[in-house]
Amino acid sequence: MINISEIANEKIKEMLAAEETPNLFLRIGVKEGGCSGFSYGMGFDDEQHEDDKVIEYSGLKVVVDSDSLKYLNGLEIDFKESAMGGGFTINNPNASATCGCGSSFRTATEAGNPAADPC
Repeated sequence: MINISEIANEKIKEMLAAEETPNLFLRIGVKEGGCSGFSYGMGFDDEQHEDDKVIEYSGLKVVVDSDSLKYLNGLEIDFKESAMGGGFTINNPNASATCGCGSSFRTATEAGNPAADPC
């Protein structure tokens, strides 16, 4: 369902290890908003909900809320190094348009929604 590259997995694990809160995991989600209609949420959490989907990737616990699942099927998360540092990249096959910054998207079902036009 969600694919996390080996390098992204290692970077996330390094970041989790630097935190002082026990039992943290990566939470990935989608919420309405952003200049393209939906925006991604990715951060650490230690609270799991009844309707969450839990996925394990080489020792990394990833949790996705049930409402976000339909927008994240096939999502690819990678980490790219650059001269300016590095950062996570997201490739979502469900997105029909994305914002220039890559943090928001819309789906084909949102294409007729004027509020969901890309920036």
